Amino acid sequence: MEGRFTASFGVFLYFMIFQGAGGVQRFEQQPSYTEVNPGQDALLVCKVFNKRGSCSWQKDNKPMGMYPHKYEWASGSQENGDCSIWVRAAQLEFDDGNWECQVTASDFHTQDALTSLPVHLVVRVPPQRPRIEYNGTQVLPGHNLTSLHGEVAVIKCVSHYGNPPPVLKWFLDQHEITPTKQQTNTTELDNPRTWLALSVLELTISKENHGRTLRCVAVHESYSTKSSSIEVRLDVMYVPETRLVGIPTTDIEDLKDSVAIRCVVTANPKAAVVWRREGQNQPASLQELLQFSPAIRQHSGLYTCQARNKAGESHPIRVQVDVKYPPKIVSIGRERVKTVTLFSPATFECLGEGNPQPTYKWLQKLPTPSDRVEERGRDARLHIANVTYDYQGEYRCKVTNIIKGEERSEISEPIILQVHGAPQVLRQSATPEVFVEKGQLADLSMVVCADPRPRTVRWEWGSLRLEAGSEMGRYKVDDVIQEEREDCYLATLHIKDASATDSRAYYLAVENDRGTDRHAVQLFVNEPLQMSTLVSLTGGLLVTFLLLVCGCVYAVRTEKCCFARYYVLGKGDFKPSDIDGQKVDIEKTATGPGGIPADAIYTTTPRGHGSPETMKQTTLTFNGRNSVQEKPKENVYSGLEPNTLHLRNRELSLNFFESDDNDTEKSYQDRSKYYSFNRYSNQKPFDNWSYNTVAMGSHRASLPVDNKYVRRSLKKYNKNKDSRPRPKPLQFENEKYYDHVFPKREARSNSTDLFYQPNSLDHAEL
Repeated sequence: MEGRFTASFGVFLYFMIFQGAGGVQRFEQQPSYTEVNPGQDALLVCKVFNKRGSCSWQKDNKPMGMYPHKYEWASGSQENGDCSIWVRAAQLEFDDGNWECQVTASDFHTQDALTSLPVHLVVRVPPQRPRIEYNGTQVLPGHNLTSLHGEVAVIKCVSHYGNPPPVLKWFLDQHEITPTKQQTNTTELDNPRTWLALSVLELTISKENHGRTLRCVAVHESYSTKSSSIEVRLDVMYVPETRLVGIPTTDIEDLKDSVAIRCVVTANPKAAVVWRREGQNQPASLQELLQFSPAIRQHSGLYTCQARNKAGESHPIRVQVDVKYPPKIVSIGRERVKTVTLFSPATFECLGEGNPQPTYKWLQKLPTPSDRVEERGRDARLHIANVTYDYQGEYRCKVTNIIKGEERSEISEPIILQVHGAPQVLRQSATPEVFVEKGQLADLSMVVCADPRPRTVRWEWGSLRLEAGSEMGRYKVDDVIQEEREDCYLATLHIKDASATDSRAYYLAVENDRGTDRHAVQLFVNEPLQMSTLVSLTGGLLVTFLLLVCGCVYAVRTEKCCFARYYVLGKGDFKPSDIDGQKVDIEKTATGPGGIPADAIYTTTPRGHGSPETMKQTTLTFNGRNSVQEKPKENVYSGLEPNTLHLRNRELSLNFFESDDNDTEKSYQDRSKYYSFNRYSNQKPFDNWSYNTVAMGSHRASLPVDNKYVRRSLKKYNKNKDSRPRPKPLQFENEKYYDHVFPKREARSNSTDLFYQPNSLDHAEL
C-alpha cells in the first residue's frame, strides 16, 4: 500500500509540474514524401504542439540554413508551432534527398527535443522512352515479335534515367497484363540520382495472339502526357488449322442440287490444301473449294481436307457428301390375289430402295363403300399368323423417305386377300357391356362376317332363342343388314321397356356351311333403390347387430360363472374336461386289440368280490376334486381307501399302506407307511420290492405286483382282509366319470391280475 501511494503521488506531482504548466512539446504534423518538377517550389510541412524550443531542418543528415529565395520559413514566426519551409526552384543536384524537421528541447532538464522521420523530397527527372527486348535483341517500335505457338516468351521492358523510377505496365491490345515478377529499380551507374526501371513479362504464346499488339507503358509525372509507351506486333507461327465452309445444311437431291464446300485454312506461314475421297488414291481437289454441279448419287462419299506448312501438318477434317434420292419399289412378289381360309397364316413381302433408307407400311383397303384404309404393318415383310375376316381386302406396300423435309413415297400395285370359312363374330367391334335405365329401350348389336353367307342368325339368352327377323313380346331381332365390309353383316336385338330381370348375357349364334360362332353381350339395367327396400335392409342390419351384442354379453357372463364355480369348489387347476380327456384315452386303450379293460387301469382290486384274497392287492383310488388342493384339509381321507391315487398340481402319486390282519382300522392307518411316485423325480426302490414294467401306449411305468412282485411282508396282512368298498364320488355330476374310473365290483373268479396306469404327464393331467 505504501508503494502504491508513493507511485500515485509521483504521477500527480508530474502532472502538476508539466501538464499544469502547458505540457511537453510534440509533433502535431510531420513532413511527408513530396515530389516536385524541376524549377518548381516544394513545401515541406512541419507543425509542433506546445512548441518551446527552436526549429531547424537537415538534409541527408546535414543541417540546412534558411536562405532567401531558396529555403524560407513558411510562417513569419515559429512561436505558433509552424516550422514548415519552402524549397524554392527545386533542382535535382541540390534539393533531391532525405529531409528531417527538428526542434530543440524546452530546457535542459526537460529533454523534449524532437526529430521527425526522414522524408524524401524528389525532384523529378523524366525517364527515357521505354524499349522492348526479346531474346537479347531490341524490338523496334511497330516491328514483329516472332515466336512459336505454345512457347513461353520472356520479354523485357527497360526505362533509363528517371527520377523517381517510372511505373512500367504491360498491355496486350487494350487489356492489361500483370507480370509474374515485380518491377526492379536500380540507380544508374553513371548518374546515381537517376534510376533504371526493368519489368520482365513471361507470356505464353498462342495462335490466338497472332497479330495482336504488345505494348509497354512507362508512367511518370514528369512526362507531359504522364506516360510514354512502345508497341510491337506479335507474329505467332503455328501449324495449319482447317475449317469447312459451305457444308450443305439441307438435303442434296440427285440431279437437282449442287455442292460447293470450301476448306478454309488458318496458318502462319501460309499452307497448301488437298482434298481426298475415302477409298480413292487420287486427290479429289487441290484447291480449297470442292465443287459438284449438279450432284449425282455417285458423288456420295466421305471427303477429307488437309493443309501443311513449315510449322507442321493440320489434322484432317472430314465431311460426308450424301446425295438423296426418292424411294422406289423394286418387288412385291408374283401373286396379285391370295385366297386363304379362316384362321390360317398369310405372308406378304416388299422390297424397296432409296436414300435415306425408306420405311415400309402395309396398307389394307377394306372392301367398303368408303374405301377405308387401315395400316397392318411397318416392316418389309407382313406376316398374319391368324387370318380373320378383318384382314380381307386389298393390300398395298408403301415405301417412304423424307428429303428436304418433304415426304417422298411410292405405293405398289394391290394384292387382294380373300377369306373363306366359318362365320366369325367381330369381338373388337362389339360393345361388351351395355347399360340402360329401367324402362328404356335396349339395343344390342354385333357384326358377323362369313363367306359363304350365314345360314342361321339367332339371339339366345336363358332358355329362349329368337331368329333374325322375328319378334316375341318385348324382344325383337332385326333381319341381318349388309355391312360396309364385304361378307359382313349387322345383327341387332331390341328389348323394349327393360327391367332388372333383363340384366344378363345375350348370345349371338351364327352358322353357315363351314361352321358356327357364338359371342355374348352383357346387359345391365339400372333400377333405382326403393325406400321400402332401404328401410328393410337397415332394419335387418340393426337386428343382426343387437343379436351379436346379446350373444357377446351372454358369453362373457357364462364364462365368469364357470370360473367362479370352479374356484369355489376346486380351488385348483382341475377341470371336468380333464376327466373327459382321460375317458377318451381310456376308451381308446380299452377298445384296441389286447387292450386293458377300463376298470382295471385305475385299480388293482381283484375282480372277485368278497374274497379273502382281495386285500393282497393294492387299491388305487381317484380322490375327486379335493385331491388337487394345495394342502389337504384334516380328515380329508377319512372313509376312503388307504391306498389312494392322487391328482395334485398335475402330479401322479401312488400311495401304499402296509397293515397287519389283526390291527383295527385305526391302527391300520396309524401304522401305515406312505410311498409316492412323482413324475418330476426319480423313483426310489422299496426294500425287498420287485418291479415289473407294464407298457401302455407310448408310456412305461414300474409298480409292485402280487406274489413275486409284491413285498413279501404284505402277504400276511392281506390273507384274511376283506375287500373294502370303493369310495364315493364327491360330486354327483362326475358320477359317470367316477363309475368309469372306479367300476363297481362284481362277483368274479378270484384273480391276482394287476392293472396299472403308467406314471406319465399326459394321463396325470387327466
